[in-house]
Amino acid sequence: MTRLTPNDLSALRDQLRAAEAKTFVSVGMSTCGIAAGATPVFKTLQELVAARNLPGVVVRQVGCAGMCSREPLVEVRVPGQPSVMYGNVNPELAEKIIESHLSGGVPVEECRIPSLEEMAVFPGDPEPDSVNRPLQTRIVMRNCGLINPDSMEEYIARDGYQALAKVVSGMSQDDVVSELEKSGLRGRGGAGFPTFMKWKFTKASKGDTHYIICNGDEGDPGAYMDRGILEADPHSVLEGLIIGGYVIGAEKGIFYIRAEYPLAVERIEKAIKQARAAGLLGKNILGTEFSFDCEVRLGAGAFVCGEETALIASVEGRRGTPRSRPPYPSQKGLWDKPTMINNVETLANVAQIILRGGDWFAKVGEGKSKGTKVFAVTGKVKYAGLMEIPMGTKLRDIVMKDGGGTSTGKPLKAIQTGGPAGGLIPESLLDTPVTYENLQQLGSMMGSGGMIVMDETDDAVELARFYLGFCVDESCGKCAPCRLGGRQMLTLLNKIADGKGTKADLEEVKKLARAMRTASLCGLGQAAPNPVMSALRYFEDEFTKRLVG
Repeated sequence: MTRLTPNDLSALRDQLRAAEAKTFVSVGMSTCGIAAGATPVFKTLQELVAARNLPGVVVRQVGCAGMCSREPLVEVRVPGQPSVMYGNVNPELAEKIIESHLSGGVPVEECRIPSLEEMAVFPGDPEPDSVNRPLQTRIVMRNCGLINPDSMEEYIARDGYQALAKVVSGMSQDDVVSELEKSGLRGRGGAGFPTFMKWKFTKASKGDTHYIICNGDEGDPGAYMDRGILEADPHSVLEGLIIGGYVIGAEKGIFYIRAEYPLAVERIEKAIKQARAAGLLGKNILGTEFSFDCEVRLGAGAFVCGEETALIASVEGRRGTPRSRPPYPSQKGLWDKPTMINNVETLANVAQIILRGGDWFAKVGEGKSKGTKVFAVTGKVKYAGLMEIPMGTKLRDIVMKDGGGTSTGKPLKAIQTGGPAGGLIPESLLDTPVTYENLQQLGSMMGSGGMIVMDETDDAVELARFYLGFCVDESCGKCAPCRLGGRQMLTLLNKIADGKGTKADLEEVKKLARAMRTASLCGLGQAAPNPVMSALRYFEDEFTKRLVG
């Protein structure tokens, strides 16, 4: 592709949209789909379409649509007709789809499931009535499962890079910050810090060089939101990163992604090469004076490197351990230069906010929690997967409506939100709307978006022991409250779980938790006691019945 100007980009978008009058047979080919057997399904569909010489039919790969428990997924889109989605497809069912649907015009009902349009509202859709409104609203996941992640052209056809063109050709840095402020977007990596403030502070920091980093070091057990987005729509995250670079005056950006995510790494690296070839990265982006480029660095699997200062140390080639703040990364970050760090989901929101306006984004959500949040809903839930839910949605609705209830058919007991730094929320409180503040009041947190569902057979003591054990294993060991306090708390919890603990042991657990929360250096140590303390708050009887005295 030749280097583009803003006018070229708009013309290309229109041209690509006009060329979309084809029948697409799309197969989910992200990690979840491939693991479930999508590769032989994809090959079968390709071979059958070629053998039958079906005119205008294109078999293509797409990313994760979020319906992970129903993989392999196949979607058939015929121009002028509603799309049809098929779940749990195998090569035999793929052959039926070709024979019945593609050749005969009759969908295969035995494996048909609700389509994306039936499950979610997308940007630009007519506003549905309240009775028929789907639970999900897809802003971050607007392209997930709908485009080929390896095709920049398909991204451009869905308004890709239009926000970047708008920014570099007519918006000042302050204009962009202002839209982010109106939007109310907060960091989706866990802490919920207002995004506009981070961008504003970094922009204002003195220094001849500024950096921007995309934090893709997702390590919570049961959480894979960032992986799903990077694998399904890498250009949306890249576009957000480039806009962030423009605002803070950076010429260099870095994607820091877990080495355990090879497909995400492969797709973002391909997106970077495509964008660079089209003049969307590198010198004089879109024919302007703005120059910016980026690269990928791999994380080595340390959970603590999700913390900003530990991440920076890792990028610099040092051991990934946190440091005390201030100075904050926005003042003194990578190579001691002002550095802005945003996570994958945060950056994936940026382009839509710029295109549609901060006020548009702020209409979604509740209170100080604006927009949507992507959750990885796993555990004992019927329909596990990625769900993008408007802030303010009740926890119960997420699990019981889109999640389909428990997979075991047994009564719902609780959900764990926020991963190993979050907390356990009992069934009696699941009518609470999801907001940053509400979850904190319940003793949990939003975190990056993990949500694990439990039924009545699950043991709160064992859950607390598992999460605390994870945090102990992942502690960098730099500060004593986390290194020693976590280990001592786990020893006591093991004693209690084995039926050998006393009331004094339980009180000591609580005392250690308070010390860790107060004195630990970083968020890992400060939050490590949360699962234990929330389990004690709501299910203390499960602990006390194991005590011997």
